[in-house]
Amino acid sequence: MHDDRRLIESRLGRVLSERIAPAIYPESVPLTAGIWVAPDEPVPVAEGLAAPRTPVAPGAQWGAPWGTSWLTVEGTVPAEWAGKTVEAIIDIGFDPNMTGFQCEGLVYRADGSPVKGLHPRSQWVRVAAPAVGGEQVLLHVEAASNPVIPFFAPTALGDKLTAGTDPQYRLGRMDLVVFDEEVWQLVLDLEVLGELMHEMPEDPARRYDIVRAIERALDAIDLQNVNATAAAARACLVEVLAKPAIPSAHTISAVGHAHIDSAWLWPLRETVRKVARTTANMAALLAEEPEFVFAMSQAAQYDFIKQHRPEVYAKVKAAVAEGRFVPAGGMWVEADTNMPGSEAMARQFVHGKRFFLAEFGVENEEAWLPDTFGFAAGLPQIIKAAGSKWLLTQKISWSQINQFPHHTFLWEGVDGTRIFTHFPPVDTYNCSMQGREIAHAARNFKEKGRASRSLAPTGYGDGGGGTTREMVAKAARMKNLEGSPKVVWDKPADFFAKAEAEYENPPVWVGELYLELHRATLTSQAKTKQGNRRSEHLLREAELWAATAAVRNGVEYPYAALDRIWKTVLLNQFHDILPGSSIAWVYREAEQTYADVAEELTAIIEQSQWALGGEQVGPNVFNPAPHTWRSIPAGAAGPEDSGDPCSVTERTAGGFVLDNGLLRVEVDARGLIVSLFDVGHQRETLPPGSTANLLQLHPDLPNSWDAWDVDIFYRNRVTDLVEVDSIAAEPDSNRIRIRRAFGSSTVEQTLTLRSGAHSVDIDTTVDWHETEKFLKLAFPLDIHADRYAAETQFGHLYRPTHTNTSWEYAKFEACNHRFVHFAEPGWGVALVNDSTYGHDVTRTIRPDGGTTTTVRASLLRAPRFPDPQTDHGAHHFRHSLIPGATIGDAVRAGYRINLTPLRAGVAEPVAPLFTIDNDAIVTSAVKLADDATGDIILRVYESHGGRASALVTPGFEFTEFQVCDLLERPLQEDTPATQEDPGVRLRLRPFQLVTLRFARSPEPAALQSP
Repeated sequence: MHDDRRLIESRLGRVLSERIAPAIYPESVPLTAGIWVAPDEPVPVAEGLAAPRTPVAPGAQWGAPWGTSWLTVEGTVPAEWAGKTVEAIIDIGFDPNMTGFQCEGLVYRADGSPVKGLHPRSQWVRVAAPAVGGEQVLLHVEAASNPVIPFFAPTALGDKLTAGTDPQYRLGRMDLVVFDEEVWQLVLDLEVLGELMHEMPEDPARRYDIVRAIERALDAIDLQNVNATAAAARACLVEVLAKPAIPSAHTISAVGHAHIDSAWLWPLRETVRKVARTTANMAALLAEEPEFVFAMSQAAQYDFIKQHRPEVYAKVKAAVAEGRFVPAGGMWVEADTNMPGSEAMARQFVHGKRFFLAEFGVENEEAWLPDTFGFAAGLPQIIKAAGSKWLLTQKISWSQINQFPHHTFLWEGVDGTRIFTHFPPVDTYNCSMQGREIAHAARNFKEKGRASRSLAPTGYGDGGGGTTREMVAKAARMKNLEGSPKVVWDKPADFFAKAEAEYENPPVWVGELYLELHRATLTSQAKTKQGNRRSEHLLREAELWAATAAVRNGVEYPYAALDRIWKTVLLNQFHDILPGSSIAWVYREAEQTYADVAEELTAIIEQSQWALGGEQVGPNVFNPAPHTWRSIPAGAAGPEDSGDPCSVTERTAGGFVLDNGLLRVEVDARGLIVSLFDVGHQRETLPPGSTANLLQLHPDLPNSWDAWDVDIFYRNRVTDLVEVDSIAAEPDSNRIRIRRAFGSSTVEQTLTLRSGAHSVDIDTTVDWHETEKFLKLAFPLDIHADRYAAETQFGHLYRPTHTNTSWEYAKFEACNHRFVHFAEPGWGVALVNDSTYGHDVTRTIRPDGGTTTTVRASLLRAPRFPDPQTDHGAHHFRHSLIPGATIGDAVRAGYRINLTPLRAGVAEPVAPLFTIDNDAIVTSAVKLADDATGDIILRVYESHGGRASALVTPGFEFTEFQVCDLLERPLQEDTPATQEDPGVRLRLRPFQLVTLRFARSPEPAALQSP
């Protein structure tokens, strides 16, 4: 037989797109339309519905950037359409290739009830099925003219303050149409078979069967009367569509999904409406498709519509109650997981799971993070402590260098906790049920021979409207189709239960899940990262002192305020806000939000402290850190021990010498540290001939994803900032000030050696006005180590200092929280910080045979997309370099630099609520229980990476204690805590996290419910 497959395939493409698909809507009549433009921000629905309209027609321009317009469309169903299915097509200016990144609309009926969202791939609204001739149609559309943000190009469209007023869109088709379902079904038959055919090998008979069936179907169509012949064409396809899949075919659990970034190329306020449009869309689709299942994560997004779109939320709540609209993930937002601190990461689950339990009676066992930029090694323990046991993500498939070896596996965190984890091999969180996606998932699946199923999040994300009716119809055809994987709709929990049951001994991956991409998100938008870090520590203090004031003095505990502030901070940890990858509008708002949070938390702290310690007359100082500081116990207030003085002398070769008897710091005339001598260990910290506190400037233009990425070739060029404008020692002080200028920017540094301290403190203030540059602060160390420790949630992990393999080479920029630590046996060095996360470590061998290990903190970047003014302005950073430091010293110093003890001087000393007799066991939170019973919560973890025993002594009478999960519910498993007079004995594994709940009696009358 002659091979004419290519001829048939080409014929199918043209006939399908040019003749069959247009016949889905064989008849149409125009709708009349009117428009009202809201003057500024979005208005309430009632106001938009009632506003006067001005006539408008297809082709009219509309929509200033970030504006809102209310459209009304009206028409009459022709009498001859009686009994047919009638829809409205409303095209407000869509580009079908840009789902999620342009104009969107939400359709309302005249009574204000929401119908569905309008999106590029979902422009239809069902009017009647069957229609009644003469029926009047009246629909309102809240249309958002969100501008298209051009990728990788600087743009003023990223903030409404700079975006201008030019119309962004042109109205398209607005018609009443007859919907021919038979033609629509034919289109899907042909698409599924055509796409399957292209993914099959060329030789099997099955491919030839499909080709011939398609050929017969195309022959059966009258191209001048598609609608009359569609049924005959479909009949030609029945046999090939009915052939079942082979028993061993891969099974894909499709989960309806719409990945909605809580902010990104739009502000938070627009996300409220994106969620409303999408959830209205999905509630409508669920009502029409009985097998369809839709899952949405992020409790904050449910709360958005609960607060701002209650009419849509009512539909969502009803659909959740029916069991097919599934709250997923159990987190407040799909957060970045690298940078949020220990307690913040825990609270993501606390607030997310509490919301789903309170609103829907649903508790998630899966964490759902498809788009997060890598996963910190402390996360498995947090997931388990929140009562969950599974994780889904997809982003690791984006890695540049190494292909991750598993799709289903056990992920082991720093403490040994293992979480059953799945990476969908479909390699997208926006699957659209195309044949190439489904075939790729089966081919790509790395667990073949041991497991047989994977998950596919299915639907257009962001403003794309979620899953379409076409996706559902295509999935139905692939449910049991020869040559295709089997596709079934599943809830996430059902998929995980089946996947876990069939895979008895999955492989184990230990440590962080590092994304070999988007490394610059650890540095971009420094003020947002600083605001996050400061807010986390202020929340710690506010809870600590408010709880202490409640227990000691019966002061009312600010439940509602702390709950609200936590949710605000957690919201801004979303994986496109905290990483610095959003538009300028997002960061303008974030900066103000963090200022407001700091003001409110500071007031709570001060009010609690005055209630505890009396008037501000001294001499007692509050210590919020988890370790004793200058003789003040952790969580207490007492007199400060100042220690021995520090001397500042001029250096013979220029510069100055700082000496406090423990450290001697030589600073040359350029303001660079040339010697850092540990007196007690008689050990020089710096390699011979090297300089520390060295600012280095690199060019920084990644190949793509400007705010997200830094590519390793940035290291090929570097400018050492050694020119100095001035250097001076402050009279009668322990400080040296250095000023420099470079490019369009200036920097001022203060080097401080405090009395009694074994560290040199570096304060760096930069007035930054560079473009496409990367600023680093370098510290070469004379230390031989093949690995180093970096703090993460509830512990630290080790990374290699070498690049033996491509996996190590890929980690050229990595994350730390408060410290990094380098050690030889008996001696180490720590670098701690108050607000930076990105760093790099390199290792060289000197001519003298010694090893130089250089750590560089990443300070600032200057990408132009999506915010062309990223980080321009003034910034302040604090670092401290600690020679002779153990891991314990690094932990202690990391807390010290972030929790400054000098909060206030008060008249009376304050005893701590808890004392712990082992510094290795560190307090993460002290607070009152969220259920307002007056119980006290203590959360601790082992911080050194070893076994630890400690006696926890409460500073109050307690009747009982319980070991709890993060949601403060008793755990039934073996406990690491036993009662031992006068408190509780803890015996913890390395990095083990424990939450203790103490009941008091009688309950203080001043405590009130939130």
